[in-house]
Amino acid sequence: MKNRAFRHCDTCLLLAVQNGKAVGRIMGIIHHRSNEIHDERNARFGFMECFDDQRAAHSLLQSIENWARESGMVKVVGPMGFTDQDPEGFLIEGFDETPTIACTYNLDYMNRLVINEGYQKEIDYVVYKVPVPATIPEKQLRIYQWLLKRGNFRIIEFSRRRELKPLILPVFELMNECFKDIYGYVPLDEMEMQDLTKRYLPVVDPRFIKIVLDKVDSLSGFIVGLPNFSEGIRRSRGRLFPLGLFDILRASKRTKQLDLLIGGIKAKYRGLGLDTMLALKMIESAQKAGFKYMDSHRELETNLKIRAEMEHWGGHVYKRFRIYQKNLR
Repeated sequence: MKNRAFRHCDTCLLLAVQNGKAVGRIMGIIHHRSNEIHDERNARFGFMECFDDQRAAHSLLQSIENWARESGMVKVVGPMGFTDQDPEGFLIEGFDETPTIACTYNLDYMNRLVINEGYQKEIDYVVYKVPVPATIPEKQLRIYQWLLKRGNFRIIEFSRRRELKPLILPVFELMNECFKDIYGYVPLDEMEMQDLTKRYLPVVDPRFIKIVLDKVDSLSGFIVGLPNFSEGIRRSRGRLFPLGLFDILRASKRTKQLDLLIGGIKAKYRGLGLDTMLALKMIESAQKAGFKYMDSHRELETNLKIRAEMEHWGGHVYKRFRIYQKNLR
């Protein structure tokens, strides 16, 4: 199925070829809807891969810059995809750590190649490694019990994927509301929501999806996790058949890492303890499954509230991703 984002994006797909052999690739994106929402004239580069060859990197990036300039853009940022559901940023710390399905991986020289082309830091994402505690701290238990006693909120858990279907679109709608002011975020339309549902529903584990409803059963908060199955992807060499799917399923059962993919709380309910409700129930499920730690997924370095929450639970930064920028004027 064609990516729905092509309806409001212009793209440029390039290969760098040397002596008849491909030595690099890149995609240029002009996201018209994002530029309109954020009042920008930015182009993006993404999905960039090449050998450790400055000439190849120069050819790829310069071609995207020329295309962007001719299209009236004044700045190039990247690596970025169509949405924040695509991998963003080059890894700059944590090269020896286990990758996750929601983040990219690159060799360190990629950062040097883009810096040598005049790119500078735009913004960083940090990723926390959070230990799964053996017991829930007493303070968090008291907050959770107090919220339950008041009766304004209740938490919903799942055991089957079919139970998730009625709540998928409301979760995406709340995600649009929660993330509207986050760097680079572009609200999803309904068709994009449907596409993401088809992409992720077959692999999500309902045990690690938690929903909070308010007293009128309106969606108020959510968190989604997924057992890390990177080792299965490695063993399968990226092929699902004939045995790749078995490798992935086996890895998801053996892993000790839970990857937190996404979460959000309705603005008017922030600061009331819903984050504690969601974290406590996710930790309980992680304990039952035998996980030892959680990967927080990407958090903007400027998102101090979420970073404080991760550190409150004992997390420390163990990966960092960087988005670069270059002015074209």
